[in-house]
Amino acid sequence: MYLVIRCPGCKTFTYVDRYQRWRLCPMCGEAINIGKAPVYLDADDFQDAECVVEQLESYLHRTGKKDLTESDIQGLRAQYVRWVKNRV
Repeated sequence: MYLVIRCPGCKTFTYVDRYQRWRLCPMCGEAINIGKAPVYLDADDFQDAECVVEQLESYLHRTGKKDLTESDIQGLRAQYVRWVKNRV
């Protein structure tokens, strides 16, 4: 399982193994405390996490939003569940 999170410094989405405690942001190098970072999604594997990160960055860029709303996050999670169920 991988957690999709966001860097508190540069606001770039990234992902980590759910058992990691820290992650260096690949964009700005900030040390991210995983326990304090908001979790946007639990992904099954790193490939799913990479895909979600790319789509989230694209979505924010396309819409001009600064961050996802709680409603956006719930929709993301529901959409991911449907996608995983249909994949099997």
